[in-house]
Amino acid sequence: MNPCPCGYLGDPRHQCTCTPGQIHRYRRRVSGPLLDRIDIHIEVPAVPYKELSTEYTGEKSEGIRERVLKARNLQLERFRGDKIYCNGQMKARHIKKYCKLKDDAQSLLDAAMQKLGLSARAYMRILKVSRTIADLEGSENIRSHHVSEAIQYRTLDRGVF
Repeated sequence: MNPCPCGYLGDPRHQCTCTPGQIHRYRRRVSGPLLDRIDIHIEVPAVPYKELSTEYTGEKSEGIRERVLKARNLQLERFRGDKIYCNGQMKARHIKKYCKLKDDAQSLLDAAMQKLGLSARAYMRILKVSRTIADLEGSENIRSHHVSEAIQYRTLDRGVF
């Protein structure tokens, strides 16, 4: 969704013409319970033409593909016999079993829940995404930086866009 009715809120190259009231009404059109059902919501800024025409120097697709395949295979192995095949399908019992947090990671998530006023559903989504981030990193345990990254993917919960 756009960040506001005109689409320019937060855009460094265009001035937003919306009032705070218009932005608030626009965002209220998508209910909290619906947003809770979306695992990841992040801002994707417009890419300037100059950047589109330059050579990309980031991680190669092959490397990303390799990490994703390893993570998918790990999840297939993890859930063998559970009748699910990926972290996104975990129910509460799977989350309790496979998403145990160390004290520092739990403290971070607790603080985010309090400060951001997140729902129980958002809590579960953050745990699932944290498990996936850990899997992509090849980490058996969910660490605080995995939780931190997952929280960052909840932009609309934080009222930021």
